[in-house]
Amino acid sequence: MNDDERAIRQVVETWMAASKRGDTATVLSLMTDDVIFMVPGQEPFGKETFAAASKGMEGMKVDGNSEIVELQILGDWAFIRNRIDIAITPPDGGTVRRAGYTLTLLRKEADGKWRLARDANLLSVRS
Repeated sequence: MNDDERAIRQVVETWMAASKRGDTATVLSLMTDDVIFMVPGQEPFGKETFAAASKGMEGMKVDGNSEIVELQILGDWAFIRNRIDIAITPPDGGTVRRAGYTLTLLRKEADGKWRLARDANLLSVRS
């Protein structure tokens, strides 16, 4: 495993750990400024919308795991296929579980750090 692959895997691990802690600032630092997210049933959205949606999740417990199924590095760009299984529980209970795949593009920025640039999230509700 080379340094870039290790760094990309660390981005995914850091993202998951920060999400579980409710640490939105860390999650936002793992994104490019021009990041685009695509999720079913919504128009693509960027970092500002992601940050606003994250504020609405304050007080919720997030748990789950992520497994990189495929990782390819192409110069200063890389993509990962990721399998995610996540549970979100609001303070009053009623856990919602989502599972599925994402296709994520990462870009190596001028500071040498890999950041999420595009993400197609195909998670669906599961029982």
